[in-house]
Amino acid sequence: MGRLPGLDLLRAIAIVWVMLFHSYLVGGLGEFWQAGVTHGWMGVDLFFVLSGYLIGGQLLKPLSQGQPFRPGDFYLRRAFRVLPAFLAVLALYFTVPGFREAPGIQPLWQFLTFTLNLLIDYQHNKAFSHAWSLCVEEHFYLVFPWLAWWMTRRPSTAKFLSVCAAVLIAGLALRGYVWVYEMAPVRGLETAERSFGQRFVEDIYYPTWMRLDGLLCGVVLASIQVSRPQLWAGLQRRANLLLIAGLAVVAVAIALFNERTALLPTVIGYPLLSIGLALLVAAGASTSGWLGRWRVPGAGWIALTSFSLYLIHKPVFHLVETHLGAQLEGKGVLAFAVYAVATLAAGALLHYAVERPFLQLRARWLRREARAPAAIAPAG
Repeated sequence: MGRLPGLDLLRAIAIVWVMLFHSYLVGGLGEFWQAGVTHGWMGVDLFFVLSGYLIGGQLLKPLSQGQPFRPGDFYLRRAFRVLPAFLAVLALYFTVPGFREAPGIQPLWQFLTFTLNLLIDYQHNKAFSHAWSLCVEEHFYLVFPWLAWWMTRRPSTAKFLSVCAAVLIAGLALRGYVWVYEMAPVRGLETAERSFGQRFVEDIYYPTWMRLDGLLCGVVLASIQVSRPQLWAGLQRRANLLLIAGLAVVAVAIALFNERTALLPTVIGYPLLSIGLALLVAAGASTSGWLGRWRVPGAGWIALTSFSLYLIHKPVFHLVETHLGAQLEGKGVLAFAVYAVATLAAGALLHYAVERPFLQLRARWLRREARAPAAIAPAG
């Protein structure tokens, strides 16, 4: 669908929000930023909604038009997109111990198999732990193409809604069960073998089956766009209303998550947040609404490099603090600027040296694939 300014702006907001959240690694950014920093983890949920919408559209549109199912092509495109930059950063983590933002790191095979989010010992191995969200994405890439193929073989609204309801209810039930029956007994017992906070991260926040709400909401948007074009067109005409509604729902979710690990936000907070973010994505997909027309300088570039920035920002924070932390202490705006410039520079280096060349290689491969049928067509 090309690059949409509204979606680029949302992607830029997502990565900046996440990076602000992770500023706790260097002691935070002061009281002025605290309100935004506290809930910066929600940027990952925004990434999930965007991914569900964009990947869902890429798969559902050709399948709904009767085109053949080619999972190999999809996986190859995703490999070109994800693996080069990820493996480059992973190599640094395992060959340069000083690169790590924390001493301990999970075994290499867990990163290579994208099982980190299911097996992590968060108390001892926090280095590159933010790769957990990439694991969720990879599991989505693995399963969703086949689910999309199955749903579009004999399209049925009832079948689609049943799958959506099953995913939503399973998430609610699993998070509630784990919180009540496995985590509540250790709540407040910091001397337990695993503290409540550690159990929350390992058993609720990281596992894929607990965090499908954002991807689901994104796929629902893609499904409406593909299978109900008139409804989608009506939503696009009401982009500003969607924006206002989305901001209101996200505000409610933020208020609910003030006690982030409590039972109520744990159970219903993630789908509520995802619905609000999905409304924002629907608004951003329109070129006629406020969000789609708002050109923020630099937002497009930040969106373009967001994957590299996500991979590299925590070790860069650590390296700046290690070498310049004493000089920057108490410097406020200057400290913020140094961390920001270093992170943007490292993200740009990773993007232009590793990520972009492989994306260009993928583009050339796709062009060859597109020309292949004409090349083998019979003459006359």
